[in-house]
Amino acid sequence: MTDLPEDDEGDEVDEEARLFREAVRGVKPLRAPAPPRPPAVRPRARFTRADRAAVLRESLEPQDEDPEQLTGEALAFRRPHMPATVLRRLRRGDYRVQREIDLHGMTVAEAKLALREFLVRALEQQVHCVRIVHGKGLRSGHRGPVLKSAVSGILRRTGAVLAYVSARPVDGGTGAVYVLLSCD
Repeated sequence: MTDLPEDDEGDEVDEEARLFREAVRGVKPLRAPAPPRPPAVRPRARFTRADRAAVLRESLEPQDEDPEQLTGEALAFRRPHMPATVLRRLRRGDYRVQREIDLHGMTVAEAKLALREFLVRALEQQVHCVRIVHGKGLRSGHRGPVLKSAVSGILRRTGAVLAYVSARPVDGGTGAVYVLLSCD
């Protein structure tokens, strides 16, 4: 800044205003202001939304909690149209196990994926009876047998599963299940 007296500053501002008016003398104003740009839409991951929706659906489904499952004891389930004799025969090991999967050491997410793929392959190959080893959950701590619970939930929601029971002690006892599949 220059050392000007106060009244000279006003003259300088007036001069700048005059120069500006002179510079924009032939300019025509726009009729309407330019429309504002819409805010950018944030990208969303499709699969993340789908995963969240699946978790929400699963959490809202009625849970048919089996009291035996909650205590860590034997599992047993059959569709309403299946006779009780089928469950007894399955428990005795009368059906020949044609395929087996061992889920030991997997996380629940890994086990669910592996189990679904296993069931799809078994159904494609028209397998009638499978054994699923889920373990007894001895290292699960206070949460109890988490894989056992996840396996039971998936099997109950799979329409092709007619029945399942905990295996005989020689085949894993309460750490495994025999599953009877419908190959229609």
